[in-house]
Amino acid sequence: MRLGNAGTALWLTGWQTDAVPGWTSRRVLAMVGGVQAGRLDFVVHPDGQALSVWMLEVEPGFQRRNLASVMMDALYAAHPTAWIDHGGRTEDGARWWDRYVEPAPERNMHNRPPEEWAQYFEAPVVMAQRARNAYQNRINGLDGHSAAEYRYGERLEVVGAQWASAYRLALARGLDPAAGELHGGLRLVLPPALQQVMFDEQRDGAERTERLLDHIGYGSLPSAAGWHTTLRAAFEDMAQEQVFDTAPVDEVMHVVFWVRVAAGREVPRHDARATWVSFPDSPGIEVELTGMAWRSPQTPWAMHSAEFDRPVNAAIAPAYWQDASEQYTARYDEIGELRPGQRRRRAEAGEPFAGREADIAAMAAKLQEASRRRTAAASLPEPTREVSESLRGHQPSAAPQLPRLR
Repeated sequence: MRLGNAGTALWLTGWQTDAVPGWTSRRVLAMVGGVQAGRLDFVVHPDGQALSVWMLEVEPGFQRRNLASVMMDALYAAHPTAWIDHGGRTEDGARWWDRYVEPAPERNMHNRPPEEWAQYFEAPVVMAQRARNAYQNRINGLDGHSAAEYRYGERLEVVGAQWASAYRLALARGLDPAAGELHGGLRLVLPPALQQVMFDEQRDGAERTERLLDHIGYGSLPSAAGWHTTLRAAFEDMAQEQVFDTAPVDEVMHVVFWVRVAAGREVPRHDARATWVSFPDSPGIEVELTGMAWRSPQTPWAMHSAEFDRPVNAAIAPAYWQDASEQYTARYDEIGELRPGQRRRRAEAGEPFAGREADIAAMAAKLQEASRRRTAAASLPEPTREVSESLRGHQPSAAPQLPRLR
C-alpha cells in the first residue's frame, strides 16, 4: 500500500457500506501526486461472478485525463470472469460512457439476454436503468453503444416482469465476532516525546504498547471502527480516512488493536458483514487485547508490532457516555482511563483442554475399544524355552545391580 507522491497510482481496497446483503463492497481509488483524484465504488457477489457499479467519480481538478476509463479498465482486469452491471447513468456519466471503449463488452450484462444474468441482478431494476440510460442518450444526442445494449428490440417492462422471478438473493453469512481475533484501527496524534518512543526500535514492543495504552486509556478502543478479520483490512480503513481527510495534520500514527471478545461473556449486539463487524451504539464492551501494530502513513511499509503472551483486559469505548454500561463506568472514566484504584490486568491463562470435554471423552472411548480388541486377539499360549541337559540343575547367576537413575 505504498501509494507514493509521484505519478498516478490505483489502489484496489475495501469499502465499508450497508450494501446488498451478502455482497462484498470494494473500491478502486485513483491517486495523482499523492492526492485523491477519483474513485470507483462497486459490490461483488459472494461467488465472485457478478459485480455492480455504484459510483464512478473523478474530482473536478483531475477530469479530462482519462482517469474514469483507467479505473473502469482496472475493474475489468481485477474481475476477469464476472458479469458487470454499470447501472444507471447521470448526464455526465452518459457523455463519458459514449466515449468509453469497453475491454470486454460481452461481460456487460446490459448487452446480453436476461437468461444469462437474471439470477444475479433484478430484471425490473435493470430494465429501469436501461430506460434511464436511453433517455440520457436521447436528450444529449448520444449513441451510448445503443446497438449493443438495445439490439433485442423487446419492451423493457415486459422483459422485467418475465425475468423477475429468476433473481436469487445471495446468502448473507455474517462474521461471528466471537469466532477469533478482530482488528480495529485508530488514527492518533501523539505528543512528540511519545511519538518518538513508539518508533524507537531499540525499545521492547510490549513496553511501547503499555506507554501508549497508559496515554490513551485502556477503555478507549475505537467504538466507531469496523473490526476486521485481517490486520491489512484495518490498516486500509485508516489509509482511506487519511486520503479523504483534507485537514493537514503532521505526525499522525495509525494503530491497530487485536482483540478477542472476553471469554465467557455474552456476544454484544453487532452488525456483521462477511469480513468485518461493527458495534453500533456500543455500551462499552470488554475485550481481551492480544496485540497491537502501528505505523506512520508516510512510511506504511515500516510496521511495528507486539503480541502479548497473556492478553490485556481492555474495552471498546461506549458510543455515547450516557449509554455506557455500569460495568464499564465502574472501571473507566469518560475518557477511557482507569479509575483510581483500578489497575491494568492480564487475562487469566485459559485451560488448554477447556471446551474440549466431548472430544476428549470420544477419543478415550475409541482408545479403550482398540485396547479391548488387541487384548481379545492376543489369546495365543505363552512360548516355552527348552533348556540344555548340561545346564539343568544350575541356577542362573543373579543379574548385576545397577544404580537407579533418579
